[in-house]
Amino acid sequence: MENKPEVKTEPILRLNNIEVKYHEVILVLKGVSIEVPQGGIVALLGANGAGKSTTLKAISGLLKHEDGEVTDGSIEFLGQQIHRRRAVEIAKMGIVQVIEGRRVFEHLSVEQNLLVGGHMRKDGEKTIKERLEMVYHYFPRLKQKRKEIAGFVSGGEQQMTVVGRALMTNPRLMLLDEPSMGLAPLLIHEIFEIITRLHKEEKISILLVEQNVKLALNVAPYAYVLENGRIVLDDTSEKLKENEDIKDFYLGLTDVGGRKSFRDVKHYKRRKRWLT
Repeated sequence: MENKPEVKTEPILRLNNIEVKYHEVILVLKGVSIEVPQGGIVALLGANGAGKSTTLKAISGLLKHEDGEVTDGSIEFLGQQIHRRRAVEIAKMGIVQVIEGRRVFEHLSVEQNLLVGGHMRKDGEKTIKERLEMVYHYFPRLKQKRKEIAGFVSGGEQQMTVVGRALMTNPRLMLLDEPSMGLAPLLIHEIFEIITRLHKEEKISILLVEQNVKLALNVAPYAYVLENGRIVLDDTSEKLKENEDIKDFYLGLTDVGGRKSFRDVKHYKRRKRWLT
């Protein structure tokens, strides 16, 4: 019996050596290349100010609203270049970004917040209702809180609301920016369990920016490390967990398993090891 050649699926998202500038002069991203496979989860890790949120905004088109621009390279979604398109066009193609900070419409109810996402796609009322029931299936707590004003529900429920609102757009690719920020550990576990289910059951591809590196490496099979606007390391999550630099700088672990201060890591030595 002949062995059939393995067919490699094209990634749903590909960033090709992109450069991003703000106000035409401030260089933020410097030759960033990332791939997200069809139906996959990929994590983007890095310290504050590394350029993670800028990367997501470059993909979703929101960069233009902050006087930012992709000045070199390209961004492809399903083989089509999108870095020159407007945010609304990109959203209609099936890319949705969940911005950090739980950006709910505070004066609207939880359900009204969700319906905003449904009407972005101009679907019929029946389709919107079906998607709303799907959101409530994954987030039963939101069904209980659906009539409450979103500005008054808990931080965890607000995070569920913005993820649910993104889900209402029927996305093919979801960009999640720091979904665990400011949440209690039990809520973080609950939300990430739901995100994992969404990926598996709804076949949604995910690019995850997450400050909780240990959690991100447990959720995403592959990850990139961004530092000062450059990708300095990428590998499978299993290998990154064993990387001494990742242990030192992001997980705070020494070789013997103890805690190490963030300041104790020799920055120049770490970069030298990564770049050799």
